[in-house]
Amino acid sequence: MRQLRTHLSEESYLPLVLEAQEKMSYRQHALLIDGQIVSIIGWMPMTTLYYGNYIWICDLVTDASFRSHGYGEMLLDFIQELSHEMGYGTVALSSGLGRTEAHRFYEEKMGYEKVSYVFKHEH
Repeated sequence: MRQLRTHLSEESYLPLVLEAQEKMSYRQHALLIDGQIVSIIGWMPMTTLYYGNYIWICDLVTDASFRSHGYGEMLLDFIQELSHEMGYGTVALSSGLGRTEAHRFYEEKMGYEKVSYVFKHEH
C-alpha cells in the first residue's frame, strides 16, 4: 500500500483503515506469494443515486517488482465476483490522471469504461 499511498506514514495508515472499516465498511484483500503481499485491494460497498448499490474500489496496487503477472487482474476479478454475489451490478473506481498505464489496464484488459472525472476541493 505504501507504493500507492505514498503520503501516508505507518503511523497514520492504521488509524485511517480502522476508521474506514468502522464507518464505511471498508475492507482489504491481499494476494500473497510465499507469505509476501504482492497485491492488495481496498473496497467498500456504496449506495448512490448515480450507480445504486455498487462496490467502490478505493485502493488497488501490485508491488512494483511483481507487476505484469496478472495479480491485479485476479483481485479485480475477485471483487467483480463478490459484487455479483452481493447483488450489486456495478464496480467503480477512480484513478489519478497521470496513471496512464493503470488506465490502459482498466479499460483494455479489464473492460472498465471511463465515465467521469473526480473533482476535489481541499480547505
